[in-house]
Amino acid sequence: MKIIIAPDSFKGSLSAVEAAAAIGKGVNKAFSEAEAVLLPIGDGGEGTMETLVAATGGKLKTVSVTGPLGNKVEAAYGVLGDGKTCVIEMAAASGLHLVPDAKLAPLKTTTFGTGELIREALDDGFSSFIVGLGGSATNDGGAGMLQALGLRICNNGGEEIGPGGGELEKVSGLDFTKFDERISRSRFVIASDVENPLIGPNGASHIFGPQKGASPEDVESLDRSLTNWADRILEATGMELHNRPGAGAAGGIGGAFQAFFPAELKRGIDVVLDYTGLDGHLQEADLVITGEGKVDRQTAFGKTALGVAQRAKRSNVPTIILAGSVGKGTDVLHEHGVVSIHSIINSPMALQEAMQNAAELLEDSTEQIVRTYFHRYTM
Repeated sequence: MKIIIAPDSFKGSLSAVEAAAAIGKGVNKAFSEAEAVLLPIGDGGEGTMETLVAATGGKLKTVSVTGPLGNKVEAAYGVLGDGKTCVIEMAAASGLHLVPDAKLAPLKTTTFGTGELIREALDDGFSSFIVGLGGSATNDGGAGMLQALGLRICNNGGEEIGPGGGELEKVSGLDFTKFDERISRSRFVIASDVENPLIGPNGASHIFGPQKGASPEDVESLDRSLTNWADRILEATGMELHNRPGAGAAGGIGGAFQAFFPAELKRGIDVVLDYTGLDGHLQEADLVITGEGKVDRQTAFGKTALGVAQRAKRSNVPTIILAGSVGKGTDVLHEHGVVSIHSIINSPMALQEAMQNAAELLEDSTEQIVRTYFHRYTM
């Protein structure tokens, strides 16, 4: 029997790699003769880089870059096993996890460090990039990233603007004189599931600003700033980002990639599944086990479990989902090849206890599910 193990991370407790290992142990305890193929997966957000590096036998390089608050942070970029493709998670340098709750400041946070990561990879000779968007602490429209790559973003006095989304209201012109020429000779695949436009009630500021610490007044200010930013980009490049799908991803950096980079936006989970080679592993597979921390109605909107199940269904392989919690609205997943969905919680317990024991709970649940599914072969 061949079982594909392709979970996402269980946020706050297990990385995708750790989750896959725990599921693998459960499979082995239930059915030691089974061939268990471990393929930890991410959906393009946080954890994508680690997932792709692990799946392809790649490596990481850690560098010192500018964090979202302007302080120095350690961030890594990945190199896939082919030695040619660089993977960058913007959250590594510009992520929400780098900002304490008491210091959330979307008017001031910058994507400069993400630009520094790209520049470092360009210096190392890379020209093929996968960039995962998600988990950002920023709302600067990617301006900081562009400044790190040499673009001068100027105010009415010809001076360069400062960091943060609040500064975008001052932008009056763009100077491409020192913008890194290597970008035009590179290829960027942008992994993102966000289809929000840059501005307006469904834009970056209104939808994602509050979770980054924006007050209602901040949201309105940021939206005005991004509107001015989009106006200036339209003047300079001819590209209209205001209502462009995906431009609002990660505080507007999605729009920056569309306007200034030779970039292709793809659904995050599809990028990951293509590079991990899931389709090839599904050949002659009998079962797929996937999972993540929470499964609910949102899972049907492109999250890892759905993407894995859809690929498996194409190969006529059934999928089982394991989750820390199972919410309402999961019935639709059964239409995409999901046989059953299970919570790994086996008794009443506090959330903290469940998170601390996630690996054991996942292993135990897997063992029981595999025993049930393959009971004819294990008796």
